[in-house]
Amino acid sequence: MSVEEKFEKLSIDHHVKDDTANNKLLDKYAHKIKNDQFSFSKVKKTTKDKANRATVENVLDPRTMRFLQALMNRGIISDFNGCLSTGKEANVYHAFAGDGVSRASGTLPDEESLLARLTQEERAVQASVGGKKEYAIKIFKTSILVFKDRERYVDGEFRFRNSRSQHNPRKMIKIWAEKEFRNLKRIYQSGAVPVPKPVEVKNNVLVMEFLNRGDGFASPRLRDYPYKDTDSIRQYYCTLVAYMRLMYQVCGLVHADLSEYNVLVHNDRLYIIDVSQSVQPEHPMSLDFLRMDIKNVNLYFGKMGIDIFPERIIFQFVISESLDKFEGDYKSSKDLTEYVESNLPVKKTEQDEMEDEVFRSLYLVRNLEGLEERDFDRFTEGKFDLLKSLLAHDMEKNFTAAEQQFEFDDENDSSSGSQDDDGEDEDEEESDGEDEEDVYYTTDDEDKVLKGKKYEDKDAKKLRKQEAKDAKREKRKTKVKKHIKKKLVNKTKSKK
Repeated sequence: MSVEEKFEKLSIDHHVKDDTANNKLLDKYAHKIKNDQFSFSKVKKTTKDKANRATVENVLDPRTMRFLQALMNRGIISDFNGCLSTGKEANVYHAFAGDGVSRASGTLPDEESLLARLTQEERAVQASVGGKKEYAIKIFKTSILVFKDRERYVDGEFRFRNSRSQHNPRKMIKIWAEKEFRNLKRIYQSGAVPVPKPVEVKNNVLVMEFLNRGDGFASPRLRDYPYKDTDSIRQYYCTLVAYMRLMYQVCGLVHADLSEYNVLVHNDRLYIIDVSQSVQPEHPMSLDFLRMDIKNVNLYFGKMGIDIFPERIIFQFVISESLDKFEGDYKSSKDLTEYVESNLPVKKTEQDEMEDEVFRSLYLVRNLEGLEERDFDRFTEGKFDLLKSLLAHDMEKNFTAAEQQFEFDDENDSSSGSQDDDGEDEDEEESDGEDEEDVYYTTDDEDKVLKGKKYEDKDAKKLRKQEAKDAKREKRKTKVKKHIKKKLVNKTKSKK
């Protein structure tokens, strides 16, 4: 056999062995090879589907269901039950508490370790419901958002100053749920005002204590509570007024949506709920929200047929740091309720109603930055006393002065005229309110000096108007004409 034949035979054998090895490799890894068609087009393919955002009862979408599953895996809840109530911003569901152990660990706790974790109160609750503690799960709506005015309750809050995407309603829900959890936790830890105990928050899912009446049903709202007599109505009214002060002074919050729908009666005590919109006293609109809360509370209890307190008096009671003739504990709701019953005057006359109407329309000033420019000079001269009228002490004198100031400011605003811009033949007709002196009432004990066109002498008025006309005539002599001014402006713009 020649050398060439041997070489040819050798190469053929090598080729056969190589093919066999390749076939074995292909058989081994064939199932791992991706044979999908690759898209080389620049257009991005959308893989999202409407089913990903489809909801049940406006809140239960696939994403929310994953959050609930995560809470179950962590042992926070064990059973998720039906809907308790629905609202404009969220639905509330019933659930049973879990054992507090993560399912990922794979170990189940024994009965003794579980009982050791429970407080005496929790054991009593579990015994009443067959050994399981009950939770209320509040799930905020993400699909159909009826309540869209959330920004004004978050803007200006120091705690959420770094929050992003506040204009996106879906991303705003997460901030909103966290805000309610933090507000609930703050009130609950203070111990001044009863609220449901917050447990956990996960994106738009909030878990808290469930307040029931003992038969499996939720405790009634104040709106649906069957009162025993008039005394119980008045007792709850005074308690709610005391709660407003405690929230403001002790908890550092203003509810901003306090009404008979956001108060529960549990074991003959009032519990505050729905504090997601509550703001701190430093919020730019906190005083306006407080005034709105007082109006809502008075409106409801006024319909119940009891005597109510003037809104301005309640406002001063809430924001005052100290109270006259009060010797109790400033953090005790019982002491404050007794003080409200015995010391706050009742609204009886039409004058009180008129003063409340004026109070509702007053511009509430928190600091000097909120003071209008037209009022700043009068305030520095001591002629404008609106800030003091919002605080306790000297209430009647200061509030009367502020009320009269408010009325006369409206008259001045309506009578103010417009200045003449380019007319040279408009000397004859001038507004009666032009260059008029500021109208005010002094708050001193001296006789009040009345000023303004209503009390001005005819001759003095005629002389003043003539002087105003003469001054305007002199001003027009040196005034730049419109067409010249326009040319100068255009020339300046062209240079830039």
